[in-house]
Amino acid sequence: MNYSRREILQLYGFAGFGLATAPSLFSFSQQDKMGQRIIPSSGEKLPIVGLGTWQTFDVGTSREELEIRKQVLAEMHKLGGAVIDSSPMYGSSETVVGLVAAQLESQDAFFYATKVWTSGKQAGIDQMNASFSKMQRKTMDLMQIHNLVDWKTHFKTLRDWKERGKIRYWGLTHYVDSAHPTLEAIIKAEKPDFVQFNYSIRSRNAEKSLFDTCQKHGTAVIINQPFESGSLFSTVKGKTLPDWSTEYDISSWGQYFLKFILSNEAVTCVIPGTSKLKHVVDNMGAGYGVLPDKAGREKMVGYLESL
Repeated sequence: MNYSRREILQLYGFAGFGLATAPSLFSFSQQDKMGQRIIPSSGEKLPIVGLGTWQTFDVGTSREELEIRKQVLAEMHKLGGAVIDSSPMYGSSETVVGLVAAQLESQDAFFYATKVWTSGKQAGIDQMNASFSKMQRKTMDLMQIHNLVDWKTHFKTLRDWKERGKIRYWGLTHYVDSAHPTLEAIIKAEKPDFVQFNYSIRSRNAEKSLFDTCQKHGTAVIINQPFESGSLFSTVKGKTLPDWSTEYDISSWGQYFLKFILSNEAVTCVIPGTSKLKHVVDNMGAGYGVLPDKAGREKMVGYLESL
């Protein structure tokens, strides 16, 4: 189904903003739902754009702040997103996710991911059980070992919990290039369902061998740091998108950066973090339409480097 820009504004509640000041919305002309990719270990399909909660959901129990996050999750669901990624490291984020998701009819449609971030078997079990309580889940879709902290202890617990049905998938995370070799070694030895790591149009160390290792061993990939903590936007501030970006249904710099990542077929899902309604709508838009091919990827990198 094709929508006009004005119809999209009305559909998602932005009509009052006016066309000139509205968020950078996307066209539904190429497909009518968000793209999905398969989780290799199960064959389940996962929407390719999700949501990170580091800093953005660490807001305590303020009614006003909770309402904003509730709207963000509601819009993400409307636009086909599912993955919500959190961690006990992220302050009150797990609690906030649980509180606001519980108010939505779509509560059980999300794919809940969090992490264990402590040392010791029992400490890890206690922390993970606390995360279940905070996020109001009886089963966690994905439990990850945060930044590889005591991974040799925790992965045994996670394998056991997966066998018993307490979690559906287990994985590992990190956010710096120097951790990539360790992630590769663990993937080869232990075959986790998921691995989460940093990758962006300007930070491409994972292309050397990590992506190939994930594909070879059937490990799904979640990408963090897609905007390099916002520094990519500083690079393009005041700069215009190239005319040819419309060939890939790109209407914002955020979509430019996300579509570059998603054009790598080894990527299962990318999780940009935001607490702003207009940004979650824009980010979800990267999951629609045409993705760049190899030549398009090279052109995108070259244009960014020319600025």
